[in-house]
Amino acid sequence: MSAALQKLLTWLSPAFPVGAFAWSAGLETAIVDGRVHDRASAQDWIAGTLLHGGLKTDAILLAHAHAGHNDQARLTDLADLCLALAPARERHAETIATGNAFVLASAAWPTDRPLTLPKPCPYSVAVGALAGAHHIDTRDTLIAFLTATVHSQVSVAVRLVPIGQTDGLAIMAALEPQVAALADLCQHATLDDIGSVAYGADIAQMQHETLPTRIFRS
Repeated sequence: MSAALQKLLTWLSPAFPVGAFAWSAGLETAIVDGRVHDRASAQDWIAGTLLHGGLKTDAILLAHAHAGHNDQARLTDLADLCLALAPARERHAETIATGNAFVLASAAWPTDRPLTLPKPCPYSVAVGALAGAHHIDTRDTLIAFLTATVHSQVSVAVRLVPIGQTDGLAIMAALEPQVAALADLCQHATLDDIGSVAYGADIAQMQHETLPTRIFRS
């Protein structure tokens, strides 16, 4: 258990070189438009994407990549599905850039059997497949992945609203139960359970391309 925890803490750490800090998944647009302007609105936005948007989709795909880490064809199908579901060009670029960077960086942890990942490899598929190859628990991987992604979104709000570190930490603490519940749900979900109703977040990702001044890449 301790070895698995060490790997998850390293792989999903902000210090792991995947470049996640450069992407906001449309949150920058919502901040510029004034829809996210304080702690409450930031928490609502992040919770919405977590429970009803792209984060839930990513978590389901991660769980399936975890289960199918030894099946190259299955991983390729999951990668194709993940990229097809990207609602915007920048979101498509984000999941490829972070995924490919994760594959390169994680090569320092060789697997018992060669792990053949698709090229390009979306981030959620790469994390799920590598964790599966290292026999790390699915639920633990999901909690680590979702927690890291939530923290990345909170970091955007802390820097850009700005809401301050205290409010950012309060959001992280408040969303812990939702992260755990979503991990429980997604580890048993089928691909037919994928679905999103976070239209505001999807549109924000599309509109980000036209912002006159941008700090983040999505």
